[in-house]
Amino acid sequence: MPSVKEDNDSRALALLGKKQVLKRRFGFWSLFGFAVCELITWETVLALFSQGFDNGGPAALVYGFIIAWSSTLSVYTVISELASMAPIAGGQYYWVYMLAPPRWKVFSSYIIGWLTSLAWIATVATETIFAGTMIQGAIILDNENSYHAERWHGTLLAWLVIAVAIFINVVIPGALPKVEIFIIVFHIAGFIAILATLWATAPHNSAHFVFTTSLNEGGWPTQGLSYCVGFLGNVATFVGADASVHMAEEVENSALNIPRAIIASMCINGLVGFVMMLTVLFCLGDVDSVLETATGYPFIQIFYNSVNSTSGATVMVAIVLILTWACATGIITTASRMTWSFARDRGTPFSSTIAYVSRVRRVPVIGVAVVTTLAALLTLIYIGSTTAFNDVISLTITGFYCSYFLPAAFLLWHRVKGHIEPHRKETPGLPVDDDTGMESSNSHSDPIEKITPSAAGGTELYGEKKQPHSDTDPSQVQTTSSSNLPRFETETQNRRPSLIAQAPLQWGPFHLPGLLGTLNNAYACVYMIFVIFWSVWPPVTPVDASTMNYSVVVTSGVVIFSIIWYWVRGREEYHGPTIDDEVRAVMRLGSVVAV
Repeated sequence: MPSVKEDNDSRALALLGKKQVLKRRFGFWSLFGFAVCELITWETVLALFSQGFDNGGPAALVYGFIIAWSSTLSVYTVISELASMAPIAGGQYYWVYMLAPPRWKVFSSYIIGWLTSLAWIATVATETIFAGTMIQGAIILDNENSYHAERWHGTLLAWLVIAVAIFINVVIPGALPKVEIFIIVFHIAGFIAILATLWATAPHNSAHFVFTTSLNEGGWPTQGLSYCVGFLGNVATFVGADASVHMAEEVENSALNIPRAIIASMCINGLVGFVMMLTVLFCLGDVDSVLETATGYPFIQIFYNSVNSTSGATVMVAIVLILTWACATGIITTASRMTWSFARDRGTPFSSTIAYVSRVRRVPVIGVAVVTTLAALLTLIYIGSTTAFNDVISLTITGFYCSYFLPAAFLLWHRVKGHIEPHRKETPGLPVDDDTGMESSNSHSDPIEKITPSAAGGTELYGEKKQPHSDTDPSQVQTTSSSNLPRFETETQNRRPSLIAQAPLQWGPFHLPGLLGTLNNAYACVYMIFVIFWSVWPPVTPVDASTMNYSVVVTSGVVIFSIIWYWVRGREEYHGPTIDDEVRAVMRLGSVVAV
């Protein structure tokens, strides 16, 4: 028999239109560990150190980190509010459908679904290449004179990382929460060990060097431009905190635990990341040897220069590698859930196959296979050109922030207009009779927009007339109802009509109240526009084919592809988040529209 917690979680998910098929393995602490592991901020500070150092210098890294940390916290506070309103694995594309104007619901939701799915797949490729080339860097450190590094070695090692991650995700998924608890302990213990070693053994730079030195190695006309271009290194440190969102259907009390995990992980990761940033800058040592290291990672050279021991530096690298490998494993989990969710709503090709969930392990095994296969193919680009590979994976910033911006902007609009109802402690919707599973007839709550046919062929939303979506034949708009209400049936071109969920605009248990929430929402939107603008700038001047930043081409390419596919095939299959057959008895059936 399911516990009361499981029953409440399943009911809450049913009110969003979905049957519980994944196992809720995560409580708050395991989800917190997962969220911390996906950010691995102090480790990313080490891996991406050179980007901000070249463009801006030490001072820009320090102050830029503070700005990026506080501003990204603002963004993820908005994401947490949305996750609390509708905790579902689809995340951004579901929220866009929920918040967008009726005319644009389906189209904008479809575009964001593709953008988010491919951004996560690009992130899998990024993190696995990081881990693979980190292994290669350690090999170079230990065998500098006998080992000749090749880029295809890095790709093969990335595939090894992917293979181990697949084993954990598919064969022993029940171990994942326990692994996350261990990783958060290892994350903090490793941080303390490396921090203490660097402070004890490395030569120290002056405070003047750390806090006042600016560099413009990119050759920009002004130092201000150099700061802005280098700022993206600090932004990348915090990308992916929404990983917890896509685990929503595997988390107990997800409407509250997901916001808690996101905010707490942002706070702790920001703190340890800032301390590591200061430590690296103070313990940098010989700048030229660090930036020109044969290992490919400046932090590996910093470790070696500090302890002056190959074995000691290798152990320090191993700590960072283990945490990066664990992060890659979790990112594959997140990416598979996002892709599976979009397939479940028929947003992808071969959606019925990708949406398959193993009845034994209760994980989307085909989804895992799809994202890892595509990511492995992307890592092949690294063999031919690191520039081309970096351009492909640039989707991790531009794509993610575009997917955050649209639902955040829609939320701000509804916030200003006062459309969002206060949070109610009781679960919204009609109560379910414990014996029959049917809805009681004496409830007056309306968890979902009630839509009824109008004489003009449109629909009426609580008395306000709404026209059907432009892609929908008015004759196909119908309502369903419980057994004691009329049912309207129509032909739909020989295909079974799908029931489309429209979640209520009601605050979840987490949100910033009143003016504070509105101001934070507005600031988050402005900051996201700033990040998107600078994310497409090249890292150096003069700009040529080898230094050009093609992220705008990649992101635009994803959007253009999804638009073309929408008109070719998508609009016939994707109509928004659908309602599973098994949950209709839980939902108010007269509150959904079939198309």
